[in-house]
Amino acid sequence: MPVVTEYIHLSTNGHAQVVDVTPDVTQTLNNLDIMSGIVTVSVIGSTAALTTCEYEPGLVEDISDIFDKLIPQANYHHDQTWHDGNGHSHLRSSLVGPSVTIPFSKQKLILGTWQQIIFIDFDNRARDRKIVLQFIGE
Repeated sequence: MPVVTEYIHLSTNGHAQVVDVTPDVTQTLNNLDIMSGIVTVSVIGSTAALTTCEYEPGLVEDISDIFDKLIPQANYHHDQTWHDGNGHSHLRSSLVGPSVTIPFSKQKLILGTWQQIIFIDFDNRARDRKIVLQFIGE
């Protein structure tokens, strides 16, 4: 089975910004000669995360709100060590996780009707981000 590695590059604002990367993953898949398999989508970095959900304005706002409640911006031990004020960003990222794996068949991602792959940038500043896509299939 071939393994193909591709990348998505994003410029983000941080502060729990949510980006729907489903179209990027779909477009990359459509440019490959792999019909069925899995794709692992993984963020490079420790202050961002990937998951799936319905990408709609209300839920995007809810994501930011719930993380402000669960893991508020505060003075964490990380901040005392590095003085960068993003301890909460690392904790939020760790809670969600850095990657998702999605099956595909006939060059179509197998996702629910209202399910998209979302990237969340939890850092406290703008960043240039790199997401790795690793396709395995036939």
